[in-house]
Amino acid sequence: MATVSMKVMLESGVHFGHRTNKAHPKMKPYIFTQRNGVHILNLQITQKALKEAYNLVRDTVAKGGTVLFVGTKRQAQETIATEATRCGMPYVNYRWLGGTLTNWRTIYQRIRKLEELERLRDSGQLERLPKKEAIRAQRLIERLEARLGGLRTMQGLPDLLFVVDVCREETAIKEANRLEIPVIAMVDSNCDPSRIDYVIPANDDAIRSIKLIIGKIADAVIEGKNLRAKEMEAEAQAAAEAKAARRAEEQAEELPEDLLLGEATLAKIQPQEKAAEEAPSAEGGAEAAAEAEPQAETTEEQPAEEAKPESGEEAAA
Repeated sequence: MATVSMKVMLESGVHFGHRTNKAHPKMKPYIFTQRNGVHILNLQITQKALKEAYNLVRDTVAKGGTVLFVGTKRQAQETIATEATRCGMPYVNYRWLGGTLTNWRTIYQRIRKLEELERLRDSGQLERLPKKEAIRAQRLIERLEARLGGLRTMQGLPDLLFVVDVCREETAIKEANRLEIPVIAMVDSNCDPSRIDYVIPANDDAIRSIKLIIGKIADAVIEGKNLRAKEMEAEAQAAAEAKAARRAEEQAEELPEDLLLGEATLAKIQPQEKAAEEAPSAEGGAEAAAEAEPQAETTEEQPAEEAKPESGEEAAA
């Protein structure tokens, strides 16, 4: 992350707090001085806190996490929707419905209801309904779209909550604290930072200040997604290489030796194999000859023995 310079933050009005008579006592460590009855926030702390929040968001998204952007005040509505859409994260910019996190199952059912009504509208089936029912359905679509349209991409509870204006989004912060979801927030001098896990002391009323901080958080999300994509690509490549190696080993076990050995090795091995084959054959020939000689002797002796009786018979005659 390129560190946000002091000059950029000064030009965006990040350092301006509220009037001194509206300051929250717990924000005293984050205040640098006061000028004309207005508190000036310590931008060194802001710079360090923004860097820490950036790294946290980047690492969380790189592990597959989700960041929910929340900002329902008029100055932040457009910026929240634009930056959250740019980085592909869910957001709430119209009104925080009680139970959005603690009763997520019901909220998710309403999101599915919104998508079902939109399918009916797009297919033209709402036009076949009576006029009053069609108008009622269209108004319901508009109302659900305003309140839940930014949560379409959220399949479960988020891993981080980013909030603009802690005082206004008190319900959202309470729900996150109850579910132990870490909260990152722009905290002005009139807010209580005790319930925020990662405090970014900044002006939450100026549009340029809000754009600067939210833009950096969105950049962190994009960087985290790029890191995750690279890791997944590397894992896929490693898995493909391992699979190819296993396949090569299996094929090597099935291939004959002639295809595995080189020509020079085969030239040395083949004469030795031929000599080994010829040696047993020669020994077998000698044994066959040795066996043949006794058989020949027996065949020669048999006629002699047969001739003796014949000579006897002739003598008797």
